[in-house]
This record gives sequence, C-alpha cells and structure tokens, in this order.
Amino acid sequence: MSPLHRRKDEDRGELTRVMDVPTMLAVILYFFIPSATSGAILNDEAGGHHPYQHNSLPPFVDVLPPGPFYDVERSANVTALVDQPAELNCRVNKIGNRTVSWLRHRDTHLLTVGPYTYTSDQRFRAVHTPGSEDWTLTVKFAQVRDSGMYECQVSTTPPMRHYIWLTVVEPKTTIFGGPDVFINRGSNINLTCVVDYTPKPPSYVIWKHNSKVITYDSERGGVSVVTEKGPRTTTNLLVRGAFPKDSGTYSCNPSSAPVAEVVVHILNGEHPEAMQHGGHSPSEVSALLLGAAVTLAAALN
Repeated sequence: MSPLHRRKDEDRGELTRVMDVPTMLAVILYFFIPSATSGAILNDEAGGHHPYQHNSLPPFVDVLPPGPFYDVERSANVTALVDQPAELNCRVNKIGNRTVSWLRHRDTHLLTVGPYTYTSDQRFRAVHTPGSEDWTLTVKFAQVRDSGMYECQVSTTPPMRHYIWLTVVEPKTTIFGGPDVFINRGSNINLTCVVDYTPKPPSYVIWKHNSKVITYDSERGGVSVVTEKGPRTTTNLLVRGAFPKDSGTYSCNPSSAPVAEVVVHILNGEHPEAMQHGGHSPSEVSALLLGAAVTLAAALN
C-alpha cells in the first residue's frame, strides 16, 4: 500500500473516531431533510400531474424542517357520530404569514380560507385562535355523506397539502351468531347484543320474542338479562332450558339505535346441517356426493 493510500485510510478512521453516532445522524439529517421536505410529489388526478409540497415531521426526527411543516400526529383522521359535530384539526408549525385553507377532496370544493368560510353549507366553519398552530374545520350535524377526504392546504409556493379522512358512522346494533342460531332442546339460549356508535348509551334496551316483549316475571321463568352501558353497550339475554315453543325471532331493541334480529331454532336431536340441506342428514349428503362421483368416474371410463 502506498503512503498516500495509507494516509487516506488513517484520515477516515480518525473521522469515525471523532464523530459518534448521534453526531453523524445529525449531519445526515442536516443535508438530506431539507431536500426531502421540499421535493415535489406527484398527484395523479383528473388525468393530470400536480406537484405539491408535503412538509411533515416524522415522529422519530428531532431536527425541524426550515419552513412550514405539518404536525401529523395532531392532524389525524377523524371518526364522528352522525348528527354530532365533527372536528378536523390541522396543526401547522412555522407558518409565518401564510394562510391555511380547507378543501373537500371529492369535488375540490373550497370550504374555508383562513378564518373565512366559502361554502353555502353553513354546517362548515373554520376555527382558529390567533397565535395558535391549530387550524380546525368543524362540521355541525355531520352526516354519512360528509365522509371522505379533506385537504388542509398551506399557501406556500407550490402549496403544501395534508389530507385528513373523515368517517361519519351511524348507530349500529348487532346480535352475535346470527342470522340463525341453533340450540338443542333443553340447552340454554344465550344471546349477546352490542350497540355501537351512539352519542350516549341508550336509555334502555328491550328484548322481544316474536314481537312480544320478554318479561322476566312470566310463567315460563328462567329468563335473565344483563346490560352494561358505555361507549359500547352490551346486553345479554339468557333463557334456560329451551323448549320448542322458544323457537322464533328474537330482537334487540335499543332506544337510540336500529333493531337487530336473529332466528332461533330449537333442535330435537337433528343436526343443523340437516335443516339447511332440505332434510338430508350429513351422512346422507356425503352418500349422495359419493354416488355422484362414482357415476361420473364410470361415465368417463
């Protein structure tokens, strides 16, 4: 090895010893983050290519970009309840004298510019406190049709864009195990109903059997209900010792959500598969399939 090459290797080794890992990382971030955050991203829509900036700070980076950037952790997607207010927050750091606008992405409709609203739909409103980094789009009485992507745009050159997805959900009622439940005679009927996406827990949940309210002090006896209210309300119906007359449609009726139903079948020793195959037992179905396969094989030979 020549003295010149040996000297270059020694210089590189000396640089590695002097710069520890955090220092080297800081140098890399200094040179690469500005170019990465100011680069153009292509948006393929309406048959065209539209370059835009999307300055945002990854959660693991400690070095701030030089210009405006989004705080993506505080500008997240939103799930709202129908007929309740929805709030889409966009946090922009180092905005300077630039303006934030909100657009509805599906039709590129301009909703707000700064504190001003530019839509005839008065449910939409821009909220911003002077000196704050938060620019909020509020939607009063949100509807399912409001679901979709919204754009928070900063008036840089070219514009910076950050997208937030709004999902508006309606109250939902579900009975597990439906739409058909098969119970052996003498076993317990155990049904669980769950109520989701209600502004507040339902004031009551009523169980019905064949459209008649199930009463717990009836002559039949053996009926109990346990209900736990909360953001997700759960109610459990237990009917002990099922008889054939307990067959039929069971419905869960919350005060503030749709009705859910299941059909309960009380079996007298037959298999559920037999009921679903027009009265044939599983062994009969297997025999029929085997016979068909033998006949097809013989015909091919």
